[in-house]
Amino acid sequence: MAKASEHLRAALDAAHLLGLGSLPADPAHCPPGSRSLLLVGPMGGARWWQALKESPEWRDGAPDPVDRWSKRVLGAIAGSCGGTALFPSDGPPYPPFQRWAQATGRIWQSPAGLLVHAEAGLWVSFRGALALPFDLALPPAARPCDSCAGKPCLNACPVGALGAQAGGLYDVPRCHDYLARPEGQGSCMARGCGVRRACPLSQSHARLEDQSAYHMRQFHR
Repeated sequence: MAKASEHLRAALDAAHLLGLGSLPADPAHCPPGSRSLLLVGPMGGARWWQALKESPEWRDGAPDPVDRWSKRVLGAIAGSCGGTALFPSDGPPYPPFQRWAQATGRIWQSPAGLLVHAEAGLWVSFRGALALPFDLALPPAARPCDSCAGKPCLNACPVGALGAQAGGLYDVPRCHDYLARPEGQGSCMARGCGVRRACPLSQSHARLEDQSAYHMRQFHR
């Protein structure tokens, strides 16, 4: 198992990906013989985004380059470990990534309502999950929001679509309305969600602004 775990870690590192949390395999969604489930997302900083932009999926001009890159790369990593890659877009029925995330002991619902990760903060995102034929357990972590002074995420949304004014919900129409206005174009659309940026943990996992702008365009289109 140690050798399999080391191989997996090296493969993820080479693709600039991070194991975000693990849990026992979910028999409702994982193939027979699966022992554990690892949620996977991009590393912080510039390396993952730069590698993606150099990939054939990005350069071929076809739709959904990020998802196609994820399926190719995670599919290969899973295959090299004797496992199976699962993706948020698989379905219906869709895999319960949010439920899985909160079962890892490393990802929680933040005061603003979005998921928060022990290291990535509110920039946490899932490229996919690996159903593995061996046991893998990432240690649980302390919930960062419990010791966060001031909880800046609660009041960071400029229109109150998330956070204290939204009562723990997400007012999606209000968010889209703001993003369509000039002030929204200059802040959240260009730099990424203000609530995600406000999280202290997010600072160490910061995205490039063009990466955030790309994802915001996909969300707002």
